[in-house]
Amino acid sequence: MDVGQVIALISGQPIWLGLLVLAVCSGIEYIVPPFPGDTVTLAGAILIPTAGWPWYGVFAATILGSLVGAWLNWLLGRWLVSAEEHTFIHRWLAEPSRHAKLEQLAAKFEQHGAAYITLNRFIPAFRGLFFIASGVAGLSLPRVLFFGGVSAALWNMALLGVGAAVGYNIDRLGHLLGVYGKVVVAILCVVGGAWIAFRWFKNRSSSDR
Repeated sequence: MDVGQVIALISGQPIWLGLLVLAVCSGIEYIVPPFPGDTVTLAGAILIPTAGWPWYGVFAATILGSLVGAWLNWLLGRWLVSAEEHTFIHRWLAEPSRHAKLEQLAAKFEQHGAAYITLNRFIPAFRGLFFIASGVAGLSLPRVLFFGGVSAALWNMALLGVGAAVGYNIDRLGHLLGVYGKVVVAILCVVGGAWIAFRWFKNRSSSDR
C-alpha cells in the first residue's frame, strides 16, 4: 500500500477516526516490523497541510502509538528473562552460551540504552528489537518510554521537514522514504557482515595459536 492509497483511505474519515488509525498503525509497526507504519505516518503528515488536520493531533497520535508499541516490546523483553517462566524459549535462552550473550547484551544496554532507544525510530524493520533488548536489560519503563518518545518526536519532525522541503509531493516523499529504508537496511547488513567476518577471523586466529 502506497502513501496515496493510505491518504485516500483515511482522509474521508472523521479526524478523530483518522488519528486513531495513525496511533494504532504506529503501534503495530513496532510489533509486526513488515507493517508499513512509516507510510501511514507520512500520510498523516501530508494531511496536515492538505486536509487541515491539526499538527498536534497527528504528532500526539503517532507518538502515543509508538509508546504503546514500545511498552509491549519492553514487556516481552521482561518476560523473556523472567525466572518464573519455564517455557521452551526460556530453557533455550538458559543454555550457557546463549545466556552469556544475553548478559552481554544487557550490559551494553545498561551503558548505552538511552542512545540506542533514541536512534530506534530512524532504523526501519528493527525498531521493536531495541525495546525488547531494553526489557531484557532491565531498563526502567519510564526511562525507556521517555527516550522512545523523544525518538518518535524527532522522526516526526524530520518527516514534516522533508515534506515541507519537497512541497508534500506524495510520489516524491514515498520514493524518498523507500530509498531511505533500503539504504539503512543495506548499511546495517554491511556492518553486520563485516562484524561477523571480523569475529570469525579473530576466533580462527586464536584457535591457530
